[in-house]
Amino acid sequence: MTRTATYQAGRTVAGAIEAHFARHLARARARDESDLAPAPEAAAIQTMIDATFWASLRPEEGRFPKISLAFLPPEQAGRALMFEQPLALDPAVLTKLAPAVERPGIHLGVWYGGDGSLASESSSGQLRVWGATRVVPSFGFVLEDVEPGLLVIKHRRVNGFGKYANVAVLMGEQVKVIDEQGTSLPDCPALLKALLAFNSGADLNDRRNEVNVLVQLAASMRAHAHGGSLLVVPTGKESWRDSIVQPVLYSVVPGFAALAELVSRDENEREENAWESSVRKAVDTVAGLTAVDGATVMNDHYEVLAFGAKIRRPTGSVPVEQMVLTEPIIGNKAVVVPPVQHGGTRHLSAAQFVHDQRDALALVASQDGRFTVFAWSPCENMVHAHRVDTLLM
Repeated sequence: MTRTATYQAGRTVAGAIEAHFARHLARARARDESDLAPAPEAAAIQTMIDATFWASLRPEEGRFPKISLAFLPPEQAGRALMFEQPLALDPAVLTKLAPAVERPGIHLGVWYGGDGSLASESSSGQLRVWGATRVVPSFGFVLEDVEPGLLVIKHRRVNGFGKYANVAVLMGEQVKVIDEQGTSLPDCPALLKALLAFNSGADLNDRRNEVNVLVQLAASMRAHAHGGSLLVVPTGKESWRDSIVQPVLYSVVPGFAALAELVSRDENEREENAWESSVRKAVDTVAGLTAVDGATVMNDHYEVLAFGAKIRRPTGSVPVEQMVLTEPIIGNKAVVVPPVQHGGTRHLSAAQFVHDQRDALALVASQDGRFTVFAWSPCENMVHAHRVDTLLM
């Protein structure tokens, strides 16, 4: 018996999500990419969202479930755990299975099996949970239950390096579709260079891409849940010290260069799995420093210069009174707000730092999961705050 989907937000967003995956998969095929995931149809997307949403609201033994579903046939899942008989894609089933698959990187595999055969590829069949896997093909549709009533739709990047790219966030009846093209940002080349990769979730397979390393740092900073600030300053310039209380208690000499060395390593010198593992560890090490009270300072070659630094306003500088605030969501409109309306002392200090050090970036994580990137906008002649937590869930 097929369940009737009752979660309205899933019905609202399914068509746009289908178009997103069809577009990306068509481009990947045009580039002759291999190991591509199947394209999910709107009906399948809606069914998976509906079952996961209602499961997220069902506590089991006093705990709400955390579930991740991947849409793929078992033959694309590598050495997966497979059930002898596929299970119904039903909230009660998902709730019961959740404790077994709640650790990061494990997904329940979902595919058509209306005739009882896992090999069925007909969309006329009913969706079934066939097992669990850690393997997801490129651009594979993944649906994650983050907390009760909060779902994130994402896809695996080509070759799987780095954080999955978020496509949409559903919070109760609120739907946020990620603005890949950066239409929520002003037409300002210098600002777009700093912020667009946070918008689009640009391909992390270009491991030399500066902003993509920052995306990984941002995700790790948010994950440690202590809150923190990371200031990214130009290599070879010392003017940033004018905005820091001296002496710096945790000054690092020479700069900690573990991440810098890995990112700059020639591609021919990398052993793929070991290199990726080392990058993740180095990213987590740097992100961990941001949990210390004060800001971590890193140059744009990824060398850590200090942590626990206290931001101050240089002599002669004026306080920041306004900034532009955006979010990478389709339909978002930029607004001008006082910095104190967006966050506490950490956000205000970061806005002041970027106001005074206009060739720097500031990444700020709140303990509640909010994450903001601050950059100077020469077109608007003020600080631009881009809230990106929808990209980091």
